Amino acid sequence: MASSVEASQHGWSECRIELPAPESWLVLDLATGTPLLWARTVAEDHIGAHASADQRDAFVEDVLWYWRTAIRQRAVCAALLAPADGPVLASYTVREVTVSQELLCLEALHRAVELAEGPFFGTPSISEVGLPVGSAVRVHRMEPSAPDAAGGEVIEGVAHYILPRLHPVVLEARLLWSSIGLGDELAMVADALAESIRLL
Repeated sequence: MASSVEASQHGWSECRIELPAPESWLVLDLATGTPLLWARTVAEDHIGAHASADQRDAFVEDVLWYWRTAIRQRAVCAALLAPADGPVLASYTVREVTVSQELLCLEALHRAVELAEGPFFGTPSISEVGLPVGSAVRVHRMEPSAPDAAGGEVIEGVAHYILPRLHPVVLEARLLWSSIGLGDELAMVADALAESIRLL
């Protein structure tokens, strides 16, 4: 698998993410016109010949769910963390967020993130960081996977709301996962991913 993700949609000439562990990542082909065929090919390569048809079908459905979500969010690029022969552990997306002109400064963006309505669990950790692509507000928090439903699970995530130096927009780069025990490790992965984003 390639170690970078490139996209040329939504006005960007190029978006590249250098993934810290490329062998464990599945890059979503957001430009495909045949997502089911693409997902089946990904599942065959990832699950392997020893897996049952049910296992492959379940993985296909999982990958398609993330693909549809990325398309719905108009993601610039997206990838899934899935170690060999294993399920999806985390999802990563980079998308443009439409904001008012007033939020195109770090102080106002920080304030908006602090005031964001949940539901969230606990107190989010919010800080400002400098990234190669520009300044960002980093937020680490937990939230329900289905806020409007009685069931669901708790998901954890780190999002970087980035003000790219060369573009008057906000980019949201977010890693989400449901294995809470991996929180510290995946938070570092999210930081490495944010550091590696390049826009041209």
